[in-house]
Amino acid sequence: MVRSAIEKIDKPHDLPKVKRAPIHWGGGLMVIPHPREVLEIMKSVPYGKVRSLDEIRDKLAREHSVDIACPMTTGMFVVLAAHAYEEGSDLVPYWRTLKRNDELNAKFPGGVEAHKKKLESEGHTVYARGKRFFVDNSEEQNKIHS
Repeated sequence: MVRSAIEKIDKPHDLPKVKRAPIHWGGGLMVIPHPREVLEIMKSVPYGKVRSLDEIRDKLAREHSVDIACPMTTGMFVVLAAHAYEEGSDLVPYWRTLKRNDELNAKFPGGVEAHKKKLESEGHTVYARGKRFFVDNSEEQNKIHS
């Protein structure tokens, strides 16, 4: 049986879970968030603004009073939220979430081109650096500070 993205988000999880972070991620305490937590942060990004995956991870770490949020699971849950939106099962503006250094996410539905189109429709400037695409965030008003 193939589950939809929203079924994967809402299936019973033993998350969030706090554990020791691997040394290569800096050690200390790490939260593995519940996918719904990631989705709710993504939903809070208003029109015309963006938030990076690292900012989502920082927010989760603060909320759970730990050193970091797991980069792998948080990234997977961001992509899962994008697919839930495309399935029509959750209204999360996933395109407002960027990878590190304001990079567009090729794993989003439709790849970088679809991500670029959605961001530009909200007034963002997207530029290429080699084969990768980024949002021009030299204008600080594009960012959320939390």
